[in-house]
Amino acid sequence: MSVSEQETRTSDVRLPEAELCARTILDSLPDQPAVASARLEGLEICSILGPLDLPPVLNAAVQLYPAAREGWIETKKLQVTSVPELGSLVEGLVQLGSFALPENWQPGEALATQQSETLRKMLLAVVSDARLVVARIGEQLYRLRRSKDASASQQRAIAVETQEIYAPLANRLGIWQLKWELEDLAFRFLDPDKYKQIATALKEKRTERETFIAGVKTTLQETLWKNGIRAEISGRPKHIYSIWRKMQQKEKDLDQIFDVRAVRILVDDINECYAALGIVHNVWAYLPGEFDDYIANPKDNDYQSLHTALIGPEGRTIEVQIRSHEMHRHAELGVAAHWRYKEGGSSKAAFEKKIRVLRYLLEPTDTDADLLDQIRGEIFEDRVYAVSPKGDVVEMPAQATPLDFAYHVHTQIGHRCRGAKVNGRIVPLTYHVQNGDKIEIITGKDEQPSRDWLSPQLGYLAATRSRAKVRNWFRHRDKDQNKRQGREILDRELSRLNIRDVSTDTIAKHLKFKNTETLCVALGAGDVSSAAVASALQNLRPDDTADKIRQRRPARKKQAKNDAIAISGIGDLLYTFARCCRPVPPEAIDGYITLGRGVSIHRKDCGNFLSLKKRHAERVIEVDWGGSTDAVYPAELTLHAFDRHGLLRDISTVLADEHVGVDNIRTDTDKRTMQVVMSLALAVPGLATLSRAISKLELLPNVTSVRRRS
Repeated sequence: MSVSEQETRTSDVRLPEAELCARTILDSLPDQPAVASARLEGLEICSILGPLDLPPVLNAAVQLYPAAREGWIETKKLQVTSVPELGSLVEGLVQLGSFALPENWQPGEALATQQSETLRKMLLAVVSDARLVVARIGEQLYRLRRSKDASASQQRAIAVETQEIYAPLANRLGIWQLKWELEDLAFRFLDPDKYKQIATALKEKRTERETFIAGVKTTLQETLWKNGIRAEISGRPKHIYSIWRKMQQKEKDLDQIFDVRAVRILVDDINECYAALGIVHNVWAYLPGEFDDYIANPKDNDYQSLHTALIGPEGRTIEVQIRSHEMHRHAELGVAAHWRYKEGGSSKAAFEKKIRVLRYLLEPTDTDADLLDQIRGEIFEDRVYAVSPKGDVVEMPAQATPLDFAYHVHTQIGHRCRGAKVNGRIVPLTYHVQNGDKIEIITGKDEQPSRDWLSPQLGYLAATRSRAKVRNWFRHRDKDQNKRQGREILDRELSRLNIRDVSTDTIAKHLKFKNTETLCVALGAGDVSSAAVASALQNLRPDDTADKIRQRRPARKKQAKNDAIAISGIGDLLYTFARCCRPVPPEAIDGYITLGRGVSIHRKDCGNFLSLKKRHAERVIEVDWGGSTDAVYPAELTLHAFDRHGLLRDISTVLADEHVGVDNIRTDTDKRTMQVVMSLALAVPGLATLSRAISKLELLPNVTSVRRRS
């Protein structure tokens, strides 16, 4: 009998066979520091997962996993032990543990094929055995805790990985016990200043808040008791990342976030939940628009609770959550509740519903490089539910559009979509579907998808799989036609931005294409959007001009005093932007010393400037855009449209949404033809913003063209 087994008998607690087997295997390993470290890691991960009450065989596998990962244990030999399941579980954990995002990976980037395949295996493990993924989530939390003394780059890498993969997985599986700590630690590494700011503010007010919460709990306990409801009341834990997200979403300060002061009421059943809600609302006035019924409308991960915000004692806001004990168990344990509590058959059905949303990964329809984008956009985000004309309920990602609905119903319906009615009224294809909307798609005879549908900035499609269907449609068309149409897209982008000093081959190489022809084919097929061209121009132009100017005239560099418009290279001289070309960063610029009006700033390729330079070369000085991040720059657009009621209002809305300032608008209208020509003087942060604003203006009804003035 082994020493460990004797200790177990002495304490009168028999370890399950699987854990005894794991302990025996670990005891047989060499007495080396690396082995001891692996054993300690396995025990600490088990401790993290302890509240979830994992099955004994999985606890044993978690204990063996670090040693197997480091090569001290062969997984094949585990399959011939007295617990054969150990081998397959440990092997599965080793496979899941091999996944890592690339070094310096940025959110939104595609994954390489091998990385996508590993991630796919992880998610398929949810379908076959969710316990493995729960264990992997526990390991990720262990790694985060151990990263407090790591370098900033290592902290950022594991934090991004956690925020993009593991915290959403924990949320989808409903394991909020782990989710909150994953999010808080990742936030601490990614934005330490904001984390510290919120944590300090919460700590400073802790004593006052605890006294306030104690009084609220006493009042509620007494009132509920008098009404015959026995309830457990506690102060709800405050999670820094959750508070920060609410501050961002609602654009409010910490003092205006209601659930900083919060209590949770646990009762016996659903009837008592609603009874307690009525009693609470009688004690204090509730805030309209701050009530959520997640019992009647559970979240995607089956979370159920009543949330309400009240104006409590002393006029302070307080959030109250009301749920049954069973709801609370599921909220804290998620899928773990299904193997911890096995009474009845409803548990299994709920578990199947919880993971059904992941099953589509068994039959991916897009390239592996888009897998993470699919997961982020279609699995981990919130959902909306619309109704078809036949009464079928259709589930889609948040921010979905009628066009997403059309592609969800059938690919051909999406390709032939010409318009949509929502609740009987015609709406734009960029309309954001709301829960309960009844949608009817208007189709044409022929398939005519638009390449504009592929641009996320234009808002036609929210679902990654919908965009994939559009891309595939264009990809299968004739290559020559794609090249021709791609050339039109490229020329149109350069024309409307009025840019002539960057070669198309340079743009192609910046976007990782061999030449202009291959770039045009990709544009025509929808693999690259016109927004990418604008971004490439934004990145290319400083490389061609600014560095060269700095090398030639370093002594004359000074920061402009006017932070609103940043120009360096002219000292304290008065300057104005030439009306003939209205340069915008990062376009190359030069200065021309005028007689009595200071320095006039021109684009290098401006025709008027080139003429002046030829006649008076001695007046030309070299200037550069300064370093102000808040700077705005003038730009002029010419817009052609057919007049209609509300046109100016719609134009102003687009510009306001893009944070583009309007300095002046001049309108000329031909009453006979009802044609309008508008000259817009704008203040924009840069070329990319200008391109995006032009794209959205072109989409407005009755607008025929928008071009930047020379």
